[in-house]
Amino acid sequence: MTQASDARKTILTGDRPTGNLHLGHYVGSLRNRVKLQEEYRTFILIADVQALTTHFEHPELLRENTLNVVASYLAAGIDPEKATLVRQSGIPEIHELFVYFSLFVTVNQLQQNPTIKNEMRLGYNKGHSLAFLSYPVHQSADIAVFGAHLVPVGQDQVPHIEEARDLVGKMNAQYGTELIEPEALVGTAQALPGIDGQEKMSKSLGNAIFLCDEDKEIRAKIQKTKTDPARLKIDDKGHPDICTVFKYYEAFFPEETAAVRQKCENGAWGCGHCKALINERLGAFIGPMRETYKRVRADEGYLWGLVNRGTLSARETAAKTLDHVRAKMHLKA
Repeated sequence: MTQASDARKTILTGDRPTGNLHLGHYVGSLRNRVKLQEEYRTFILIADVQALTTHFEHPELLRENTLNVVASYLAAGIDPEKATLVRQSGIPEIHELFVYFSLFVTVNQLQQNPTIKNEMRLGYNKGHSLAFLSYPVHQSADIAVFGAHLVPVGQDQVPHIEEARDLVGKMNAQYGTELIEPEALVGTAQALPGIDGQEKMSKSLGNAIFLCDEDKEIRAKIQKTKTDPARLKIDDKGHPDICTVFKYYEAFFPEETAAVRQKCENGAWGCGHCKALINERLGAFIGPMRETYKRVRADEGYLWGLVNRGTLSARETAAKTLDHVRAKMHLKA
């Protein structure tokens, strides 16, 4: 009933617009989305409403951050002719479906969600608002309203997809709806560590290298990046598997890891040499994306046009889903 007319399977993915996107986003999702848009009917959700769950005090930032995220998408290779860009606040059907899904989940279940618990540990939403606790339910509505078969996620996000499957299953069983039960499309990429070497790369933790960073900013960040703490002298033998810089080689330049590992473990070069090389490589890698970002970010009319057109198209799909749900729940006149 809710499956799109397009014969391909549907994917939903997206981001909360809380700032510019960084290399962690690129490794974790962006480069995979560029591949997936060729094979699947793809919706990319700019989750501006969910962004308020951790940044509700500053709604004035949403507009700029939305444009930043869209520009980052284009810089990374997302093609708006192949992937539909959707602004969450423009799809009221999501929020209605969220209310119906919330009938099937308890507060205790939300408090035990592993991702929620970890974000509480990191200090997100210190007041633990209802909106923050319930955002996995909101994500379930995002997924179901577009009839997504697959949701590309990292391993840490799998509990959210299981939550969505559970809620869709309960809705279907209780009301006879025919919502599609989504599956997690788990990527193989490991979370990219931030330059602090402590947590995964994150805007809020201030440990990120952004897709729009200038060369001097990249150099400064790489200079601060944690390496092997056991190496005290240049010719000390290193341990690349505990080095943050080495993880950047693995993520972006795997063809160079064998040589870098050998020179590190043999003490043939020091951490400064290793940082100088990764700085050169990352500068060349980020450069073209940064230039695309700057060019499209300067044309706000073009970016809003893409978002508004995509949102209008996506709402047609969402409206069909809600029409079906309302009918099954006896809420349709």
